Amino acid sequence: MKLCLLFVFAASAVCLANDSAALPPEAIVDNYCAVSRGQAQLLKNVSMDMEIEASLPKLKKEGRLHALRRITALGRITYEALRFEGDGTVKNQVIARYLSAEAEAQKDQSPSLAVTPDNYKFKYKGRGELNGRVVHIFQVTPRKKRQGLFKGDIWIDAETYLRLQEAGYLVKNPSIFLKRVQFVRTYEIRGGISVPRQVQSVVETRLVGKAELTIDYSNFSVDGSKRGAMGEAGAQ
Repeated sequence: MKLCLLFVFAASAVCLANDSAALPPEAIVDNYCAVSRGQAQLLKNVSMDMEIEASLPKLKKEGRLHALRRITALGRITYEALRFEGDGTVKNQVIARYLSAEAEAQKDQSPSLAVTPDNYKFKYKGRGELNGRVVHIFQVTPRKKRQGLFKGDIWIDAETYLRLQEAGYLVKNPSIFLKRVQFVRTYEIRGGISVPRQVQSVVETRLVGKAELTIDYSNFSVDGSKRGAMGEAGAQ
């Protein structure tokens, strides 16, 4: 597998000239935070399929895992492995450790992990375009070096104030086996909420060197009550 991720974070969003009639950055962040508070509840008690492609370039080993990812009503992330093809080293030393680190970092779904001004400093970088949508781009820097927080950029949809992309690196290693985790997370707006679409990540491990992962999400589903709320909101 050859990962097309070079972590030039602005490559997928071409900055546009600032619009003097646009909202000030503080108001954009306030709107984003208000929308995010509602998202936090909607993104519980949901499930989605995930297809993970991982490789160890130096060892020329690859693997692919198809799994079911669930987020419980309490915000806990669990995985059900459905099918794996490829090398066992990739499965055990890369995919399993990556998923374990994600679940551990998110297990409490603490407000201290939210990408909000309480936890991050926001610096406005300008307007741009991402996948045909106008976005506001902010650089975010965590106020504390805490597990699960990252330093990088966030792309906020100018129409809905929902997040469309996050890119950066984790400021604290999520596992003793992982030295550095860089990523680009993309989202799509569906039924008025921002749902995961893809994660591309480059992970420096202590045991097997650099690992590359691409995670694609599909078949996002929610419980009946939330599905009704999504239907009322309508697809964006």
